[in-house]
Amino acid sequence: MADDFRTTEVGDRYAQALFDLALETGRLDAVRADVVSLKTAWIESADLRRLATSPVISADDQVKGLTAVAAKARFEPNTVNFLGLLAQNGRARDLAAVIAGFERLYAKHAGVVAAEVISAQPLDDKQLTAIKTALNKSLGKAPELTTRVDPAILGGLKVKVGSKLFDASLKTKLDQMKFALKRA
Repeated sequence: MADDFRTTEVGDRYAQALFDLALETGRLDAVRADVVSLKTAWIESADLRRLATSPVISADDQVKGLTAVAAKARFEPNTVNFLGLLAQNGRARDLAAVIAGFERLYAKHAGVVAAEVISAQPLDDKQLTAIKTALNKSLGKAPELTTRVDPAILGGLKVKVGSKLFDASLKTKLDQMKFALKRA
């Protein structure tokens, strides 16, 4: 699911338009909060993903659906109108790329380093604080953490900072060991 959030040329163009609009209207933080909520909804709701990506749902129905979701979530009017425009232009399927592009633009503008921590089990506050402290020391900036649970990694952590991935997962270590044993 997190792999859905890759930037694309189209996603970057639309993200830049939303970012510029939010900046010009002085509503950047409100729109950013909407984008964060939208990302969470995208991850958690198969119906939202289906609404945005299905080729059998007409652009008009996508406009109605996305704006209804945004209105129900009490999104900023700029965000609601943007989602309607995205669907009207037949680009609702690019929503995940728009979210990724907007997050990148916001992080650059605010000087924030975004980091995603993937663990096999939910992390407690003490563990998150330790990770944040280590990243702060390593990066020289306070990171903004998002967490995700992926039982498939078996144990350990994966930490994504920008395009870099620090993989200390048990699954990767076992795969490396298996590969080494096959070569021996």
